[in-house]
Amino acid sequence: MNRIDGRKPDQIRKTTITPGFQSFAEGSALIEMGNTKVICSASVEERVPPWMRGQGKGWVTAEYAMLPRSTLTRTARESAGRVKGRHQEIQRLIGRCLRPIVDMPGLGERMVVVDCDVLQADGGTRTAAVTGAYVALYQAFHRLVKNGALKRIPLRDSVAAISVGIVGNDLLLDLCYEEDFRADADFNIAMTGSGNLVEIQASAEGDPFAPEQVGEAITLAHKGITDLMAIQTQALNAIRSQ
Repeated sequence: MNRIDGRKPDQIRKTTITPGFQSFAEGSALIEMGNTKVICSASVEERVPPWMRGQGKGWVTAEYAMLPRSTLTRTARESAGRVKGRHQEIQRLIGRCLRPIVDMPGLGERMVVVDCDVLQADGGTRTAAVTGAYVALYQAFHRLVKNGALKRIPLRDSVAAISVGIVGNDLLLDLCYEEDFRADADFNIAMTGSGNLVEIQASAEGDPFAPEQVGEAITLAHKGITDLMAIQTQALNAIRSQ
C-alpha cells in the first residue's frame, strides 16, 4: 500500500536523537520520529523509595505527560497528584522497559526518575519515549561515572521500542497518527540490544488477528528497533566524547 508519507511498509520515520537537550538534568534527550517529538530527562536522587531502603540497590521509574497543544486540540494539564489513566499506563510501560536493563546493585541506593514529555504527538509517543529515555538514562549514568560516584555504567543492555500495525491487509512499521487511527490492530514492542523481548502490547481495534501475525509483528519490530539502536549509538557516542 502507499503510505501517507511515502515510506515502505518496513521503514521507520526519519528519526533523530539529540542528547543533552536540557542543561540542568543529569541526562536528557530530545527524540524526533517524524512529527512526533518527545523530550526525556533523567534526574538522579540520592535516595530510594522507603520500601527499598537498606537493600543496597537502586531504582528507576518514569513519568509521562503531554503538553496541552501537543495534539490537534488542547489537552488539559494534569493537576498535582492526578494522573490520567492512559498516562499512568504509559509511564508504567516506560519504567518496565528500563528496569530490566539496569544493574540495580551497581547503581547503589539511588533513584533515577525519567520524565518523558510529549512536545508534539503524531503517533508512537510511548515507543519514542522508551527509545529516548534509554539515551537520557545512559547520559545520567555516564555523568555519575565521570563525577566519581560510580565506577562503571550500571547497564546490562540497551532497549528501544517501536509500533507495528495492521492496516487493511498490510503490516506496517512505526505508525504515524493517520495510520494508527485506521489500524485494525496495533502492537507496541520493546526489545533489548541482544534481541530479547521486554514488552509486547497488542490489541485488536477491529477484527481479531491471527496468532501468527504476532510473530510477524515481532520480526518487523526487530528490524525497526535495530535501526533505532543505530541512531541511539550515535547519540551515545556524542555523550562519550564529552
